[in-house]
Amino acid sequence: MDNKDLNPEKDQNVEETPVTETPITETPENTETTEETKDVKKAVVVKTVIEEEKPEMEEAEALENLIEQADHNSTSHDDYDWDKGPKDTLNYTPEEIESYLARYEASLSTIAESEIVKGTVSEISNSDVLLDIKYKSDGLLSLSEFRDMPDLKVGDEVEVYVEQQEDFRGQLVLSRRKAKLLRAWEALVDSYDQGTVITGQVVSKTKGGLIVDAGGLETFLPGSQIDIKPIIDYDSYVGQTMEFKVVKINEAIKNAVVSHKALIESDLEEQRQAIIGGLEKGQVLEGVVKNITDFGAFLDLGGVDGLLYITDISWGRISHPSEILELNQKINVVVLDFDDAKKRISLGLKQLQAHPWEVLSAELEEGSSVKGRIVNIEDYGAFLEIQPGVEGLIHVSEVSWSNQPINAREYFKLNQEHEAKVVTIDREDRKMSLSLKQLTKDPWSEITEKYPKGSRHSGEVKNLTPYGVFVELEEGIGGMVHISDLSWTKRFSHPSEYTKVGSQIDITIEEIDQDSRKLSLGHKQLEENPWDTFENVFPVGSFHEAMIIRRDDRGAIVQLPYGLEAFCPIKHVRKEDGALAEVEETLYFKVLEFNRDDKRILVSHTRYLEDQKRGEEEEVKTQKKQERKATRSAVTKQNKSVERTTLGDLGVFSQLQEQLNTKDEAPKAKKEEEE
Repeated sequence: MDNKDLNPEKDQNVEETPVTETPITETPENTETTEETKDVKKAVVVKTVIEEEKPEMEEAEALENLIEQADHNSTSHDDYDWDKGPKDTLNYTPEEIESYLARYEASLSTIAESEIVKGTVSEISNSDVLLDIKYKSDGLLSLSEFRDMPDLKVGDEVEVYVEQQEDFRGQLVLSRRKAKLLRAWEALVDSYDQGTVITGQVVSKTKGGLIVDAGGLETFLPGSQIDIKPIIDYDSYVGQTMEFKVVKINEAIKNAVVSHKALIESDLEEQRQAIIGGLEKGQVLEGVVKNITDFGAFLDLGGVDGLLYITDISWGRISHPSEILELNQKINVVVLDFDDAKKRISLGLKQLQAHPWEVLSAELEEGSSVKGRIVNIEDYGAFLEIQPGVEGLIHVSEVSWSNQPINAREYFKLNQEHEAKVVTIDREDRKMSLSLKQLTKDPWSEITEKYPKGSRHSGEVKNLTPYGVFVELEEGIGGMVHISDLSWTKRFSHPSEYTKVGSQIDITIEEIDQDSRKLSLGHKQLEENPWDTFENVFPVGSFHEAMIIRRDDRGAIVQLPYGLEAFCPIKHVRKEDGALAEVEETLYFKVLEFNRDDKRILVSHTRYLEDQKRGEEEEVKTQKKQERKATRSAVTKQNKSVERTTLGDLGVFSQLQEQLNTKDEAPKAKKEEEE
């Protein structure tokens, strides 16, 4: 509610009601009041008092005097007898007149602006209501302000707010609307301070609750304060007239919060105290489900609430109370515990029935086969429910005969049905252990006959780890192929580079440990060890063409013939121009090291280039040497067959010598040109 509604000085929209002060009408001719006319007015007032206070006076005489005085007032100044004074108007002494005036003033009420007064309806027209508030003038109010009083009639008393004793026209200004708002706010404050009850009408729905009209003021009713039980349909309350208590007020903005729930709770308090006072543990009560949550349900026990935890609803496991309970459902419950101070009552539903372990069939014993559904899964296993409230644990070690690790959360699914064998049963502690694998024969009892050492088989890849591959040969029997036993020639960083889960792989049985239920498997052993042959194919110092398949900061892995891989250090990967060789580039490499035991080959492309250069130089030298030798032989032979007797012969010899020198200089020039 706005402050403007309660501040009469600031309301500029109030109707101004004309009020007639006296029955004397002023005209333009007599606007200037003389002493004589004042006396005439006073005489008229005295006449009114006389009529009210002295009925024994002659009414006819008084009426005659009034008519005579009215005739004097209506007479023009020219016809007026100015010698006639007030003494000739009414035959009252000044003392009597003053006495009558004092008594008239005493009959009027004293009012002040900005206060609420009571008035009586003296007249009702088509548009206005005339109200007598026992003041010098009556108040005139618009009939629209009484729309909430369709049966308004003359003589009814109503409260109004005095805005002005006189406006600029001398009229009394009243407001019934502001009087209602002030009374409504006083009622709200009184309800908040004293706890009194107010009545209001729900006018609309808003976010989080309802809007209530309390005597003309809009208040807020939160959804949680409508009733003691949760309300879903707010629209059903719109238009209803209800009783409330004010639980919060704001003087600054003239706003209030109301509650209907507080009234209900106060009405139920005595009943609640009686119920709690008579509670006993083990007592069976009837209740109505009023609210369902994830952790349980709240029940109305006839004025007091109790909590039924989800663990006390059924002997069996349930994920939510709504699986068994419904809203507004009537059920019988037993009192498990209660707290007088905190008004808390703990209830139980399953306790009305015998515990399933107490009525468990005696035929169920160790070795029996049972069926059930999975109701809970943990890291260490799963719980199988045989019947509601009777469960057994299937440990991960009892799932399969294989030693392969079992992930219970991956193997089991909720509500999945299984058949199991009872391994142990303890009726006193209400515990039972179950097994899936013991329903079948232990395959390890005949492992050596079915899978002898050195035999070859095929299995399914079940799991991959950084150090090997787990292969299942049949249900319950499997082993591991170490990563180093996957290939004779290749090195793998992870088994996923070679195979994947679900693939079939051929293996050989390498070792059998029946006590520990372990098999050591091999894959590369299916073939002969090629390293005995490789030692002759890739001797140290030999050259081979290979392709770079991987490269990192340390070096490169190169693919040699026959699928063999070798390692080339980074400084040995540089080409003739000084650049590093790239992946998938094919080059020649020199074998620097061959380790048969470690199955490691070290190669170098740089050394290959150096050897090639060195070989070319040696070839050039060898060729020169052979040419010199041939030349010398030719010269020697020539010298033996020809005698040096003439200068001509000597000239031929000199020419031959020059040719030999020319041949010696040719290789040097070629070498310098190549360099």
